[in-house]
Amino acid sequence: MSQIGAPRGRTCSRSPRSRTLRSVATLTSAVLAVTVLAGCSSGDEADEAPAAAQDNAPAARDKVADGGTLRWAVDALPSTLNSFQADADGTTSRIAGAVLPSLYTLDARGRPQRNADYLESAQVVETEPKQVVLYKLNQQAVWSDGREIGAPDFVAQWRALSGRDTAYWTARNSGYERIEKIERGKNDLEVRVTFAKPYSDWKSLFTPLYPKQVMGAPNTFNDGARTTLKATAGPFLLKAIDRKSSTVTLTRNPRWWGQPAKLDSVVLTAVPRADRAAALAAGTLDLAEIDRSTAERIALALRDARAGRNGAQAALAHGPGSSITPSKALKSWALANGSDEEKAAEVQAARTKNQQAIAVYASAQDTLAKYVVRKSLEPAYTQLSLNGESGPLADERVRRAVARAINRQELAESVLKPLGLPAKPPGSHLALAGQAAYADGSDALGSQDTEEARALLADAGWVPGGAVRKPADAGTKAGSEAERKAAEKATGKTADKATGTKEDATKEEAAKEGAQKEGAKAEGATDAKKKEGSDTASDEGLYIVGDDKPGERRTVPAPAAGAESATGILAPAPAAARQSAALLARAEALDTGTGSGARAALPVSGTDKGVAGAYAPRGTAAPVTAPDAARALGKDGKALSLRFVLPSGPGSESLRAVGDRIVRMLDAVGIRTEVTKVSDESFFKDHVASGDYDLALYSWPASAFPATDARPIFAKPEPASDGSLLVEQNYSRVGTDRIDQLFDQAAGTLDEEEARELVRQADARIWAAAGSIPLYQRPQLVAAKADLVNAGAWGLAGPRYQDIGFKKAETSKGAERNSRTP
Repeated sequence: MSQIGAPRGRTCSRSPRSRTLRSVATLTSAVLAVTVLAGCSSGDEADEAPAAAQDNAPAARDKVADGGTLRWAVDALPSTLNSFQADADGTTSRIAGAVLPSLYTLDARGRPQRNADYLESAQVVETEPKQVVLYKLNQQAVWSDGREIGAPDFVAQWRALSGRDTAYWTARNSGYERIEKIERGKNDLEVRVTFAKPYSDWKSLFTPLYPKQVMGAPNTFNDGARTTLKATAGPFLLKAIDRKSSTVTLTRNPRWWGQPAKLDSVVLTAVPRADRAAALAAGTLDLAEIDRSTAERIALALRDARAGRNGAQAALAHGPGSSITPSKALKSWALANGSDEEKAAEVQAARTKNQQAIAVYASAQDTLAKYVVRKSLEPAYTQLSLNGESGPLADERVRRAVARAINRQELAESVLKPLGLPAKPPGSHLALAGQAAYADGSDALGSQDTEEARALLADAGWVPGGAVRKPADAGTKAGSEAERKAAEKATGKTADKATGTKEDATKEEAAKEGAQKEGAKAEGATDAKKKEGSDTASDEGLYIVGDDKPGERRTVPAPAAGAESATGILAPAPAAARQSAALLARAEALDTGTGSGARAALPVSGTDKGVAGAYAPRGTAAPVTAPDAARALGKDGKALSLRFVLPSGPGSESLRAVGDRIVRMLDAVGIRTEVTKVSDESFFKDHVASGDYDLALYSWPASAFPATDARPIFAKPEPASDGSLLVEQNYSRVGTDRIDQLFDQAAGTLDEEEARELVRQADARIWAAAGSIPLYQRPQLVAAKADLVNAGAWGLAGPRYQDIGFKKAETSKGAERNSRTP
């Protein structure tokens, strides 16, 4: 298993599970409002509808034809069929959803619902002395080998994922370690699960459920399930994986006890994102996620068809033949038939090539007109990550200034409005609109305000002309430890009590303290046992990796000859490394459109610094001249400049466009940026995970179980026994004790409303820490054959595989009846 290098903080995990809502593939303190910190959000917010509805051509089953094959594009063939291994990807999850039991599935609002195909009921039947969940299984539920699904399968999966047996190479298992025992109930169809300590997210467990033949022994778990499954229990069976044709074939399960699958088979075909437009134009796919340019091409073909233009006419209107005017055509004909044989041959070859291009374009347009684009919003959001490890962003006032400089509404509109999708920025890091835990907590940080951003920077000591002003103490750097110690001495605090930066006793600080006192009262019994003020937005309880010297980056030993990177590598423990790799792969797939086995080598990373007299990418910081330096923001002779790392691959155009806008917004408040574009392949592993950035854009998938799944993303880094730091998946390296406590409390209460309230309180504190700024929910664009139903852009939900199919052709009587309907 590969290990992730983390020179300034290892990506090891205290909680071994990094479960995401869906494998994909997912790339980015002001006065605290009393009502937000108290969790007093309105009930209307909690019941808010999803930001965008599903668009999957819903149809009743009696309107769907029986039979047919669906050709469905995936990013790559799966490296493993075991969803609990580090290299599991989106294709792994898609196969598991079709062939394995899911005890709970997600509805259109992203909320878990009992799957009646497998469960007659599941409920907490005891809370004292310990939590007990009783599962009553569907009596018809059987594996493909005829054996009943039962307690032995639950026991095998618990033992494999509990973390007690290190022989199992598992990447995620949070929740299973809380189980104390699993027993057979009154009969073989009842399973009693007893927890050692309460667990609110128990519905996240045993999905997918693998047979005991897979989970029962380390060798079958680690190796056996990578290429085949000994038994399945879904509406489809795994028939074959053909690596030559890059396809996975699923066929209808004859032992399936539920509503039978409408399709005879599903063929998952590995097609890179960059090749999907061509595959659709060739008519070799029925369903595929696409990018904006492909969606626009399909929309154009549909407009041509509605206007009565065929492909050939479209080619002349806006395709390869659109530039041929009558005069050009006449001139070309004359040259092709002229006396200059050499010139004539050249022109004839050009005419032939152009005619072929017109024919190809015409055929493509005719084929693309048979598709439709279905669109919604993905269950994932793109964020701007601010690395609080060291440098200017170690000061929370600078992070808050960056956040206040950014117009999130403008960025969301730039991405979503052209697609006709709702462009409301997410109000939560932990849930999306429609989900039970959603509440807009962004007021804890504040909205875009240029003047406030400048004031925060000035308060942190970054002022015009500061870049040329010599420091008062030449022995320290901007924002250095000496500066903090002086402040701590003045207030009687020791340096080891906190790692954040101190704010002056301004009106804002007074207002903040008042808000926190009110918030502490409102939280009542939830916070009564916790130390008050442990998550203040200044320095109490805030741990920032490398903050022992925030004014400079920690020196990293030079690698040995032949090393692949210029940084030292601290390798995490194997199990934690596998978990990190799994989550990295999913987050990376969100932003770069790449998947395991589908990445192409990209150009070596370069830094766009801007050179006088040369062209540079839009948004790149220009060189600082002497007059500019006098006006530029600086502190003790050091200019305020942040390194903005962006992926450079063909699937990341949208991120780079958003990055350009952010650069201009930051420039408006005096924050310079140095844009560095790196290959998609190294973006996460070598930059985000290792902390080699100041600003970065990437995405996180949303979860139906945020108390469990989001904790590693926002957990406070902790020192390891070897002197390094464990950052889990918190790549901003900003966290507080109180945030961790709220996650733990939310996971440990069996009161669902209390759990949601605790999650909302945690989110408000994450906003206040300003390490992650959600910008927009990602668009979901899917090309589908026009007659394909119950498939497309599912939004927060997952597909119901047995209902997908092609619409029945209308009978002549039906068509006549419809035509007479007014």
